Amino acid sequence: MPAAPSALRLAVVEVTRSRPHDSAYHSYIDLLNSRVVREAEAQGYSVSRIAAADVGAEALLESTRDADAIVVMGGEDIAPRFYGGASEYPSQGRHFEVADEAQIALVRRAVETSTPLLGICRGLQIINVALGGTLVQDIGTETIHKNLDVPVDETMAGHDVAVRASSRLAATLGASVVVQSAHHQAVDALGSGLVVVATAADGLPEAVEHVSAPIIGIQWHPEDPGAPVGQLELLLAALHRDEALAA
Repeated sequence: MPAAPSALRLAVVEVTRSRPHDSAYHSYIDLLNSRVVREAEAQGYSVSRIAAADVGAEALLESTRDADAIVVMGGEDIAPRFYGGASEYPSQGRHFEVADEAQIALVRRAVETSTPLLGICRGLQIINVALGGTLVQDIGTETIHKNLDVPVDETMAGHDVAVRASSRLAATLGASVVVQSAHHQAVDALGSGLVVVATAADGLPEAVEHVSAPIIGIQWHPEDPGAPVGQLELLLAALHRDEALAA
């Protein structure tokens, strides 16, 4: 795996570093976020890990101003007011509106500055909402995308995803991938400048790309311990290739 030049700065942006209301969920999310940080450092990135809810929009934008690339991580549901959704919906989760606002601002600036950005799970949804898209608020219980009624560290469900052959994502991972996912929401109306480049067998969007900016969102978790070996490494390596093209 080619290493990132040591000068490249990667911002790994999560929701929050504190969930006293749900320690099991927090421990699992922390595991996933930590795996991204470790792999990025192994590739030679200088990594900053920032919790959007803990710092707010202004501080997040300032602390990532010099980032060469960004990863927006998974986590809680986005508050419906940011995409015009119903205020109550099935399987509704906790909302961190400060994180939502901060990450939305971060995506919009990344588009403006052509900063390479990878959104993972919630991160994909943040990309879509930031650019004016909407979300399916709950995909229901007949789903291939999440294991239901199991401990949090067993929620990931494996399934196939078809990737558009002409996409940047296919150039990185190939036209067919096996993924690990755990989500109950999905992309509905697409945000401005986005195209769907991967779908699951049930037709749900699994990845989007921006038509001009080096921005990709994936609905699955390559950082999960059960994900195919090498998937996370390839996606992070693609960020520094995108940075070189954007320069």
